[in-house]
Amino acid sequence: MAESRQHGLVGRDLALVALVCLAWAGNFITSKLALREFPPLLFTGLRLVLLGALMLPFLKKPAPGQWPRLATVCICNGVLHFGLSFWALSLSKTIASPAIVMQSYVPMAALLAWWWLGERFHWRTGAAIALSFTGVLVLGFDPAVTHSPEALLLMLVSAFFLAVGTVLMRGLKGLDLYSQQGWTALIGMLPLLTASALIEPAAPASIAHATWVAWAGVAYAAVIASLVGHGIYYLLLQRHPVAQVTPYLLSAPVLATMLGIYFLHDQVGPRLWFGGAMVLGGVFAIAVRNLAVVRVAPPASDI
Repeated sequence: MAESRQHGLVGRDLALVALVCLAWAGNFITSKLALREFPPLLFTGLRLVLLGALMLPFLKKPAPGQWPRLATVCICNGVLHFGLSFWALSLSKTIASPAIVMQSYVPMAALLAWWWLGERFHWRTGAAIALSFTGVLVLGFDPAVTHSPEALLLMLVSAFFLAVGTVLMRGLKGLDLYSQQGWTALIGMLPLLTASALIEPAAPASIAHATWVAWAGVAYAAVIASLVGHGIYYLLLQRHPVAQVTPYLLSAPVLATMLGIYFLHDQVGPRLWFGGAMVLGGVFAIAVRNLAVVRVAPPASDI
């Protein structure tokens, strides 16, 4: 089995990763539409309420001593990352910039792992990190982004907290993806709904007057993006190393950009294309470098 894991994605697994990218790309469209009616923190809280209800039967208790780390991961990923990313999406003029900038969590996670865990990386990885962050700067000068620079800043902060949560997740033991999603939802929903009640005065009225489009956005985010998208992603990770799967996932922000242009008539300028290519190129280079490390490592025993 270990030998088959080195062959890469073919056939059915390629179709599955394409389905993951489509599910995640579509989430930007449906969420953007829902955010026209729901304020962002309320929308995020509602998503987690539905996700938590669906995941409740599958929850597993973390190992002894894991609760502080689990709670921190849930706050970083569920409250801060999700809340700020949907806030950024609600402010952004286009889908492209938040979808692309979110990928900057990959170089951020590499830097945090170097700082916190002492993980070393090759100079090529360092160059890819520099390329990604330079791409964010270039992207920031696109007119579509300068129209709402706060959206770019919020998404960068959101990506940072996702990077923090990603690094901390390495220390979690005995929890599968479904339990992690369930605890993220259950721990994160109350802070988000409380924050919404405090700083989003229009939240109650938005619930009362929301159309089916807004509720469909909540359902899509919880069921399709989280359960289906992340569920298939978890299945792929059981068959292949992370470094083999992640390069394919870079098509998700590209697909999201295309969907935004087609359905929402987003205007994407040359700086956004060029900066986006730099960001995704840097992330791709990091993923390829990680894949090279995986391939030269000795295979695990199949006992």
